[in-house]
Order: sequence, then structure tokens, then C-alpha cells
Amino acid sequence: MLFEIRDVKVHYGRAEALKGISIKVDEGSVVAIVGANGAGKSTILRTISGLKKPTSGEIWFQRKRIDGLPAHIIVSLGIVQIPEGGMIFAPMTVLVNLKMGAYLRKDKPQIVKDLDVVYQHFPVLKERSGQLAGTLSGGEQRMLAIARALMARPQLLLMDEPSMGLAPMLVEEISKAIRDIEREGISIILVEQNAYMAFTLANRAYILEVGSIVGEGDVEELARDERVKKAYLGG
Repeated sequence: MLFEIRDVKVHYGRAEALKGISIKVDEGSVVAIVGANGAGKSTILRTISGLKKPTSGEIWFQRKRIDGLPAHIIVSLGIVQIPEGGMIFAPMTVLVNLKMGAYLRKDKPQIVKDLDVVYQHFPVLKERSGQLAGTLSGGEQRMLAIARALMARPQLLLMDEPSMGLAPMLVEEISKAIRDIEREGISIILVEQNAYMAFTLANRAYILEVGSIVGEGDVEELARDERVKKAYLGG
């Protein structure tokens, strides 16, 4: 077991955003968290990343308890989040954005090699390396956000709505990138409203409704559930 959330509750003031959720991620797997707006999906990622402290419960990564650790320490352990919308550094060049992903690393020769690897994943970023990130198209910015996260050498990648606002052709490009990342042995927690995309990419999925997990299991099993099909897959 690479990662585990155990009965985590999170509050914003008196409002309970997460109501005792538990999630497991095996090494080299893609786990999807599917739910509507306001279900608490982004709160899960913020809590894992150390940006929001849980009210109770535990979060474990590689047999080490990490809830309560500062965000930069969690990144250094190998958990990296791609925020909703990507949040690239618009006034900086593509290359500087990528180097910022490796900010906490000291292994300069390997950073150079990893830069070549992300350029292989996203050739357009090599073509645009000297261009200001804010002038990229929406799809290219999303690719840059993923590439920047990969420069941190994550073992667990947290992806928050990577398909949001993208045309179907670009969604397919992002999906291909996620498959490539999984093949490299990087585990992924994929938060998505696009349940069809999530179920296509994931090994396992959790259904989140108003801060509670109301369904979980292998994606093939969940996809046969009539309630899940009707609510999330248009069945």
C-alpha cells in the first residue's frame, strides 16, 4: 500500500466538508474520485497536500503519517498536486515554469535528463520553451502544469479536474499523458467531474457525494452499477 486516508474529517468553520472518508492507493495505480461540484473532491486533495488540516483522522504515505506536515515537506516526500486549472506561472517562460517544478531538487544532472523526458511527453512544450506561459493555449497550459509537476519526480500525483474546460480532442491528449505517466510507475489520484474519462483511465474509483463516499470499487464493477451509470455515466 503506497497511500491511505483513514477516516478523515475536514471542517470549514462549523461546516463539515469531509465526513470521515477512507481511501487507499496501491503503487502504480490510478484511483479516481468522482463527484459533482461541491462534493468535496478538491478538499480531499488540499488536505493530502497539507494546504488544509484535517479535523480528525490520519493520512499515511509509504508507512509514514503525513497529516499535519507542511506542504513543502509533503512535496519533498513525493506527493505533488496539479491544481484545478493548472495555475501555471503566466509571466514566466515555459522553461522557467518547468524548472520551478524541480525547485526542491538538488540533483542537477538528473533534472536535465527529466527535462528531456517531459519534452518527449509534450513535444509542443519544447517548441514553446522560450515562450511566456501565459500566451499558450488552454490545452498547452494544462500540459505545462502536468509537465511541471513531473519535474518534481512525484511518486503520487494529485490531479484536480485535468479535463475541465478542454475540447474533446485535448481531453484525449491529456488522457494519453495520464496513461503514459501510469506506465512509468507513478501513482495518480484523479479528481474528475468527467466520470467517463475517469473510469476509462482508473483502476479503482470512489464516488463522493456531499463529503461522504457513497460507492467504491474496481471501475468495471462500478460501471455496471445502475445508480452510478444513471448519475455519472449517462446510462
